Amino acid sequence: MMNKSRYEAGYEKLTEIDGEAGHNVIESLKDVCPDLARYTIEFPFGDIYAREGLDLKSREIATIAALTALGNCQPQLKVHINAALNVGCTVKEVKETVLQMCVYAGFPAALNGMFVVKEVLTERGLL
Repeated sequence: MMNKSRYEAGYEKLTEIDGEAGHNVIESLKDVCPDLARYTIEFPFGDIYAREGLDLKSREIATIAALTALGNCQPQLKVHINAALNVGCTVKEVKETVLQMCVYAGFPAALNGMFVVKEVLTERGLL
């Protein structure tokens, strides 16, 4: 049996993790920069998320921490908070990850991140 291409493997992983939200991001890029859409599928999802060594929950917790710490990635943070919940993270784990960032990234970044958590939980009927 032939190995899946990076694109095929990445698209499957994107679907597993992000579902419709991930597809929406890819679709929104197709008219302006289809190469970026393809790179987003192939590298993060086809190469990195598909690796052994960390489970999807751990990868999403790390991603939430990084996006929160950056402080200016609210749209991407929203996608990855949903992804974390999709792959089995609890609401408490998501909140604690963002709260932990007040120590290392500062209160403004943690506040911005927690407001995104609130938005996601409200949309999902969990708050």
